[in-house]
Amino acid sequence: MTVRRAPGEVRLIGGQWRRSKLPVADRPGLRPTPARVRETLFNWLGQDLSGWRVLDAFAGSGALGFEAASRGAADVRLLEWDAQLVASLQASRTRLGATALQVERADALAWMTRAAPGSFDLVLLDPPFAASLSAPALVQAARLTGKGAYVYLEGAEPMKDWPAGLQLHRSLKAGAVHAQLFRHES
Repeated sequence: MTVRRAPGEVRLIGGQWRRSKLPVADRPGLRPTPARVRETLFNWLGQDLSGWRVLDAFAGSGALGFEAASRGAADVRLLEWDAQLVASLQASRTRLGATALQVERADALAWMTRAAPGSFDLVLLDPPFAASLSAPALVQAARLTGKGAYVYLEGAEPMKDWPAGLQLHRSLKAGAVHAQLFRHES
């Protein structure tokens, strides 16, 4: 069995920091969202996220959150538990001058249970595949979004059931990644 290692860096693909690199630490379970999946996601959402409030739970490399900030999101919060990854995210934030982006060391699921309902326009969920966090994270993300807002979920398998109020908007499979974009309809 071949163990796939995380790449040493990922490139942002759009917005003001297009082509900028983010480091990717060699950490267990860390696998950044592939560039073609990120490109598809932001094509679905539209390239301009001006004014959006975005939560990148389980941030890891920060590729999803930095892409949102690069495309004009007004407030992007990155949650990550691993202290080494938090330090890397903060260093990237400083290097790029990403003032709309905040990095917080936190257990993403616990943080989401305390956050105010309806406080985000987009919640990005890419939990470790082996951690069985997709379903509970999706429940909390539904609570954190209001009508017309989006929830993106990436996992090893597609979700077959999701919380009331969310409707599957788009989906794709790329290699081992299943990506689903939900829209809050109620």
